[in-house]
Amino acid sequence: MAKHRILPALCLIFLTLAALPQAQADEHPASRPAQWAQPVATQYNLYQMSPTLYRSALPDSHAQPLLATLQIATVINFLPEADSTWLKTPGVTQVQLPYRTNHVDDQDVLAALRAIQTAQARGPVLMHCKHGADRTGLMSAMYRVVVQGWSKEEALTEMTQGGFGENAHYKDGAKYLMNADIPALRAALSSGACSTSAFASCVVMNWLKPGKA
Repeated sequence: MAKHRILPALCLIFLTLAALPQAQADEHPASRPAQWAQPVATQYNLYQMSPTLYRSALPDSHAQPLLATLQIATVINFLPEADSTWLKTPGVTQVQLPYRTNHVDDQDVLAALRAIQTAQARGPVLMHCKHGADRTGLMSAMYRVVVQGWSKEEALTEMTQGGFGENAHYKDGAKYLMNADIPALRAALSSGACSTSAFASCVVMNWLKPGKA
């Protein structure tokens, strides 16, 4: 009699375990928020942020057909190494704006946002760093907030929980994002200023140019 009671119990346990993954999936749907960057090619950590803006890790020569399919007209690189080592497609503009998230300032952000906006007038843009996480993640978040009008909290959530890389990489970028003066950045971007500070290095260099005295 004991065996007859044990077998139905075991069956019930197996059925419960089998149903658990589906129940968890129902609680945590696989789909990501529609407003977040959407995956295009996981091998390059490549995501589409808008009809004319993409983000990724460092591509290689094998990515060129994919970029051609996406009609990428400009590649913006946040690394100190040039893209010319892998990017050989004629007609694709290469923009290099190296920076580090632990030394980022408003000048870096404005240079990136202005480069993105200028390039978008010519066609789709891809921005990247090495892993497509911290440097690209910060500029993506700043684009969301300054250009697209997202809140800092919304941009931070996408940056850290969007599946772009390890959360440990985002500490410096998150600190800059949450402390950034967004109205000042918008005003500087609109006016063509290189920084929000009158004493930034780019402003001082402009003062020192011949004819500016």
